[in-house]
Amino acid sequence: MKIKDNTILITGGGSGIGRALAEAFHALGNKVVIAGRRQQTLDEVTAANPGMSSLVLDIESPDGIRSFAERATRDFPALNVVINNAGIMRNEDVKSAPDYLADAEATVATNLLGPIRLTAALLPHLQKQPKSAILMVSSGLAFVSLALTPTYCATKAAIHSYAISLRHQLTGTPTEVIEIIPPYVQTHLQGDHQANDPAAMPLEAFITEVMTILTGQPTVKEVVVKRCEPLRFAAANGSEDKIFQHLNP
Repeated sequence: MKIKDNTILITGGGSGIGRALAEAFHALGNKVVIAGRRQQTLDEVTAANPGMSSLVLDIESPDGIRSFAERATRDFPALNVVINNAGIMRNEDVKSAPDYLADAEATVATNLLGPIRLTAALLPHLQKQPKSAILMVSSGLAFVSLALTPTYCATKAAIHSYAISLRHQLTGTPTEVIEIIPPYVQTHLQGDHQANDPAAMPLEAFITEVMTILTGQPTVKEVVVKRCEPLRFAAANGSEDKIFQHLNP
């Protein structure tokens, strides 16, 4: 992926990893468009980053995604990179079935169907660009599950698999596919506790390492920071059971 001179759309760009990625790419001179559910939040980010743009997106709505894609490609015809970052992570007690199903279904709609639908809507446009990229943000928990968040982990495992197949099918086209695999990072994904948890990787350090990888390895397929390597390679290293027991005492 070229690191500069892009027009980049980032979902979930109002906070956390999405906002940090948006600001990092913006600082390099890319045209960045952030998308999210709340206009006020988006406005706060764009006000702090002059030149950045925003579009409201309901990632759970199939019709909303189609109309969003039409507007995004109309308003930003040079759009050549999409970062599928929007996601939710909720604890679920499967013993409370069917009560937890609402959270599970919302997680599938946001974390899995949303990126698939948006990719499908934007791919014809991306394929017309001289060089384009689709970045999928999965998670280290795609490889070793946190039992408290079963659907979140399942959707991230599915995103990993989807990225592999998408990359294979797009081989030889102008569009490359890159997976970003975060570890446990200090964001508000699960509230203030996570944002202040010393056990989590500081957000700034995570973004710095991600951008270093993207800059130094222009043909990289998976962006795995050092902190996440034990999770990503747990199965290959034979440590999956040990790490699972550590995550789920």
